[in-house]
Amino acid sequence: MTSSLLAAVLAGFGTGLSLIVAIGAQNAFVLRQGARGHAVLAVVAICAVSDAVLIALGVAGVGAVVTAWPAALTAVGLAGGAFLLAYGFLAARRVLRPDPSAALTAAGPDATSARRVVLTCLAMTWLNPHVYLDTVLLLGSLASDRGDLRWAFGIGAALASLTWFFALGFGARLLSGILSRPKAWRVLDGLVAATMLAMGGMLLAGA
Repeated sequence: MTSSLLAAVLAGFGTGLSLIVAIGAQNAFVLRQGARGHAVLAVVAICAVSDAVLIALGVAGVGAVVTAWPAALTAVGLAGGAFLLAYGFLAARRVLRPDPSAALTAAGPDATSARRVVLTCLAMTWLNPHVYLDTVLLLGSLASDRGDLRWAFGIGAALASLTWFFALGFGARLLSGILSRPKAWRVLDGLVAATMLAMGGMLLAGA
């Protein structure tokens, strides 16, 4: 690998990581699922693959098409905002009405629960217009400045997404000792509720 190619990959990795590590609806969801140990691999895969697809679209120049159709982002913002508000209210209800059996257990989720987690993760990812702004538009435009090395930049950004979600999803299991108490889940759900409600409100206001 030449020095210029490696530099492009590392630049994409650093840029992608700086955009993705900020607290947001998607990260809060991955953290909660990772801590519970429910469908973690599926959640991590959906988030990482979705980011890779969107980054590839941005590098390919789809960002210009997206900016030409602002109504599409408005529609996504309205749907995403409503979804995040609904999820935030559910998390807030768990805080106000905690389930005494909500602590971590060794039992895995049933198939219905896993399907629900997958569908929620897909909605959390694809109904968030900020994902399109960060990946398709911002990373896409930064990659275009790299010329022939734009795909190396995109690969670096996609690797950053994979690294982050893998670390967040599976690293959350390190909290299992703390989260073995239901009260700890109230704190985590409080964080999730605050994040989802704030993000949902901003999406609806911005739409």
